Amino acid sequence: MRLTVYSDYALRLMMYLGLGGDDLVTIDDVANAYGISKAHLMKITHELGKKGLIETVRGRQGGMRLGRKASLIHIGEIVRATESDFALVPCMEPGAGIVCVVQPSCVLKRALALATSAFLEILDGYTLQDLIDPAADLRQLLGISDNRAVGGRPR
Repeated sequence: MRLTVYSDYALRLMMYLGLGGDDLVTIDDVANAYGISKAHLMKITHELGKKGLIETVRGRQGGMRLGRKASLIHIGEIVRATESDFALVPCMEPGAGIVCVVQPSCVLKRALALATSAFLEILDGYTLQDLIDPAADLRQLLGISDNRAVGGRPR
């Protein structure tokens, strides 16, 4: 299984926001830290905001932050919010009907469904807090000073 770039960026965004605590972070902050597209981040921010994973604040002093504590956000939840298709093969697509001559006797579809379920179950065992626990290392790698919040605002 492979996650989309959309999910990759969403996970990076959530980690960055987790490092920011309650401070507001801008899309520019995240895009510059990771060297990724602001346009993609805007779409992701909108989607995660609609799903309650992040809170957005409009205006000149606006930005975004986590919608709840990092310890309450499971990685599987983020992946489910950003991945629209977990059908690993065509016969797993909703409403696909018979797409393969062996489908009526095939065990592969069930095995792949169980594998997908196990994948998500493992991700559900990790929280965003687990991913950001090496905070000092991550802050250094992302250029976030210890005495300043994300985005250059004093703590």
